[in-house]
Amino acid sequence: MPKPNVPHDVTSPIDLRLLKDAQDWEQSAMVKRPWRHDFFFCFMRQIVESSLPVNRLLELGSGPGFLAQFLLESLDPVAYTLLDFSSSMHSLAWERLGSLASRAEFVERNFKASTWNTGLGKFDCVVTLQAIHELRHKRYAADLHAQVKSLLVPGGLYLVCDHYAGNGGMIDHQLYMTVAEQKSALLTAGFDRVEKIMIKGGLVMHRAS
Repeated sequence: MPKPNVPHDVTSPIDLRLLKDAQDWEQSAMVKRPWRHDFFFCFMRQIVESSLPVNRLLELGSGPGFLAQFLLESLDPVAYTLLDFSSSMHSLAWERLGSLASRAEFVERNFKASTWNTGLGKFDCVVTLQAIHELRHKRYAADLHAQVKSLLVPGGLYLVCDHYAGNGGMIDHQLYMTVAEQKSALLTAGFDRVEKIMIKGGLVMHRAS
């Protein structure tokens, strides 16, 4: 009997657990995509305008802390949890945040693991920027989103920004989802309302609740 045709995960060309690779990513991210700042402002605006006060916030794939720094400076007195699988990235983020780190919790977990969301408690808002594709295949996205949903308080806000596949975006349709596929994955995960908020420079942000 033939084996089912299961798509293979897409191997990453870098290992962000290594300090050198993490530093290289940190140094290039804002240079390659300076419009990330526009998305930072979009995250902030969505949180400020949320009907539910955001006091506790989780970032998935927090990396070297660019978004965390911006939101902690903008959203006093939010309590911020940075979740990343790389201790090297956490070290860079700790250095970047400086005194802001007193309002932050650093959690080292891999969101590819089935139990990554255990014991974290509930959040008013979960954000993620350029991280969902690190699942290394788009078929995992809906399950991850469902795990995120389990962490949100009723009426909580999920803001998802990642690369998209298709015109103006990426060419790898195994690793990256189209804009429509990103919305579909969020709906499949159980979110009732999914809205495209911003699209620019190969990145798209969705709001789900």
